[in-house]
Amino acid sequence: MSLPVLVAIVVLGIALSVAAVHFTGGSKTATLSGADQALSRFAEDFPDEAAASVRLTADAKTAFLDLGRGRIGIVHGIGDCFLTRVVTPLDVKMSRVDEANTVLLRLADFTWKGGRFRFASAADAQALLNTLGPQHLHSVWEAA
Repeated sequence: MSLPVLVAIVVLGIALSVAAVHFTGGSKTATLSGADQALSRFAEDFPDEAAASVRLTADAKTAFLDLGRGRIGIVHGIGDCFLTRVVTPLDVKMSRVDEANTVLLRLADFTWKGGRFRFASAADAQALLNTLGPQHLHSVWEAA
């Protein structure tokens, strides 16, 4: 078999494999349908935690749950699954408002470093920063 034919077969095989994974739902990303789904998903991993409020990001991929005592529960879509965490101010390396309604959150957890989260309202973004504790509020004012 000639080399160009072999290369064409390999390229076609890879393309068909990628297409099959995509069309069978392999590239689907998990999103939250609302606060109730976020609470339900969080309760699967942390059944003893009760949330006072839920704040969804604008893209519905992440929910932040106020657990009280300065703790935040996080439900974040990664691929077609959800990652859940309980975060305290000690777990946060940096938090600040990046742009309008967008919070940049960096965690000390090596398994998930956090990210940029855009909220529908500035009040939701500020409430998240307020819950993280006073030691992180200085970075909000420096960024403004």
